[in-house]
Amino acid sequence: MSVSLSSHFLPLHKPTRFNHPGYHSRPRKCNWVRAASSAAPGIDLTSLESAIAKKDSDAVKKALDQLTEVGWAKKWSSQPYVSRRTTSLRELTSLGIKNAENLAIPSVRNDAAFLFTVVGTTGFLGVLAGQLPGDWGFFVPYLIGSISLIVLAVGSISPGLLQAAIGGFSTFFPDYQDRIARHEAAHFLVGYLLGLPILGYSLDIGKEHVNLIDQRLEKLIYSGQLDAKELDRLAVVAMAGLAAEGLQYDKVIGQSADLFSLQRFINRSKPQLSKDQQQNLTRWAVLFAASLIKNNRALHEALISTMSKKGTVLECIEAIEKAD
Repeated sequence: MSVSLSSHFLPLHKPTRFNHPGYHSRPRKCNWVRAASSAAPGIDLTSLESAIAKKDSDAVKKALDQLTEVGWAKKWSSQPYVSRRTTSLRELTSLGIKNAENLAIPSVRNDAAFLFTVVGTTGFLGVLAGQLPGDWGFFVPYLIGSISLIVLAVGSISPGLLQAAIGGFSTFFPDYQDRIARHEAAHFLVGYLLGLPILGYSLDIGKEHVNLIDQRLEKLIYSGQLDAKELDRLAVVAMAGLAAEGLQYDKVIGQSADLFSLQRFINRSKPQLSKDQQQNLTRWAVLFAASLIKNNRALHEALISTMSKKGTVLECIEAIEKAD
């Protein structure tokens, strides 16, 4: 959409952002069987690469549609139809989602570990400092102990700074990088399968997101006129990261931004959904996204590998199309 779905799309963790390309390039005629790309003999991906570089969503869609016609982009928009239905937690569990009943509960693992480390470390250093001779043994422990209070004060006054510190600390968890890559790759893959053009992504700490751009959807979101069909598509992509984590881990860590993005889409839709309908939409979107990921596991794993190596968007698309 010229909607940039940050891990919605989403970062693991940032609210959805909107990109406004400052230009609209005129579509070019494409010579698809010209110079070969490394992806496939006889297939030229130059037009697709150019469209991605220009952040031109219409050109990206056109290029991928033409690549589909010549038999290369077979995965692109291969799941264009989604249809919401009543979904139970039991279905999520049966599909392989771990602890489905806790998916919407924000995780405090990283926050708790960070604060415990700060308090524990300052407490230990304070005890050691108490052994210093003279007045030093009196004042230094108090100074060290005040660090915990300063951290809490910063969190109250400027939560963003505290979150940045927690984000940096979270990299010490052995599963951190895999979680981010798995989460963002899910948004990327599901968006691609549903026919939403991807123009960028990031796995950098604090900037995790996937950008899906479509000017028509952008206008619908801005005007608050998303219909049920478009809401369902966006909901599935928004819940993809959460679903990917739920299939792999006992505890989901990066669901807050995904749920924020979904709620934002719900608030921009017509007609408005009741609380029960919103809850069902969330469950169904997780189920549908998880089914796509599970049924396309090889594609997901190939994309995770490419994104972890900081591959370009074009290389990510090639990874999806090459995977069996």
